[in-house]
Amino acid sequence: MFNRVAQLIIVALLLWLPDALASIAISSARVWPAQDYTRLTIESKQAIRYNLLTLKSPERLVVDLDDVEITPTLNELIGKIGNDDPYIKSVRIARFKPGVVRMVLDLKTEAKPQLFNLKPVAEYGHRLVLDVYPAVALDPLMALAQQSEKRIAPVAPEKQVAIAAASAVAASAPASAEPKLQTASALSAPAQKSEKAAARARAELSTRILIVAVDAGHGGEDPGARGRKGTHEKNVTLAIARKLKEQIDDTPGMRAILIRDGDYFIPLGGRVEKARNAHADLFVSIHADAFVKPNARGSSVFALSERGATSASARWLAKKENEADLIGGVNLAIKDPYLARTLLDLSQTATINDSMKVAKHVLKELGGINTLHRGFVEQAGFAVLKSPDIPSILVETAFISNPVEEQRLADDDYREKLAGAILVGIKRYFAQNPALSKPRLAQND
Repeated sequence: MFNRVAQLIIVALLLWLPDALASIAISSARVWPAQDYTRLTIESKQAIRYNLLTLKSPERLVVDLDDVEITPTLNELIGKIGNDDPYIKSVRIARFKPGVVRMVLDLKTEAKPQLFNLKPVAEYGHRLVLDVYPAVALDPLMALAQQSEKRIAPVAPEKQVAIAAASAVAASAPASAEPKLQTASALSAPAQKSEKAAARARAELSTRILIVAVDAGHGGEDPGARGRKGTHEKNVTLAIARKLKEQIDDTPGMRAILIRDGDYFIPLGGRVEKARNAHADLFVSIHADAFVKPNARGSSVFALSERGATSASARWLAKKENEADLIGGVNLAIKDPYLARTLLDLSQTATINDSMKVAKHVLKELGGINTLHRGFVEQAGFAVLKSPDIPSILVETAFISNPVEEQRLADDDYREKLAGAILVGIKRYFAQNPALSKPRLAQND
């Protein structure tokens, strides 16, 4: 009997000692669900050694964590998995063996996981990140076609002249004027003649739509800049991006796709890739600027540069925005073909020229509702603008670090105006530079 009791005590001690001696306590556990993927983040003061297993029938992921304590913070992961999570059904956490904690993720579908460590950066300590991607990546064009609530019918040929005319009027009107749709008969004879030619040149638009990729900067683990009143850039950019998408979708012949439609992080290269997979004709990245001095103010528009930044502030801003991958968390083992490519491709030069054109139009419109930080388009090496074949611009809507502009950015009506100004600039660009040369067509079906 004594030997039996002793054995039980020894077993209990063996199970208790790993927890008692474990040196790694979890300080935070977070879940970021999204249609693109679900991210689980475990933060601690030390790097965590791990092992990942994939099990079938049913689909499960098993993550073994070495020398980690089972704490209430770690167990919070269990309750943070929502019923609406696209990929994870539930999480179970328990002691697997001495020195090892096992997490079992019950999945809703076959997945392609990525598990990696991130070193301390900004406000974060060591992070162990598990990204659960679907085995078959989502098709942005398919998702676009399935948006039944915002379907845009093909533009009828008889309406194409009116649309082209309206675009031409918008391009020649004062920057502060809102373009109005006019029929061909309402135009003068010379205008009618030019519009007939424009209509013929834009004939392809009767069977396709223009796709604008709208990118809300930052998100998820990366909050972006913060205002004095606690406003997070990632929330402001998403709100403006959603308004811009809504306005674009209400424009005949145009459709928008949101690169990020929730509070989650997408790597900079992934944003470029998603826009290219959607066959976008234009890429617009929305941001809210910040500076160390609170009196900095105004809107800015940036394009990519082949030869370095056009100013020290542009270089500083590009460096800050490019650090989003460090803060948001990127698996460095996955090589990004878009960020790695050089700018020697001739198509890149043409794309930058187009980017400058649309940037000038958008900057001019923003000047009608806000002070301009600079009166010209700036250029720098923004990683998110490095698409080789899609004109791409980055819009710093206002300075979130400026108390007055932070208050404006928090106002719903002002966000609507910002989105409207960006859209008018986009329309002016397409009126003068119809996207007809691309073989990639997005059919309305």
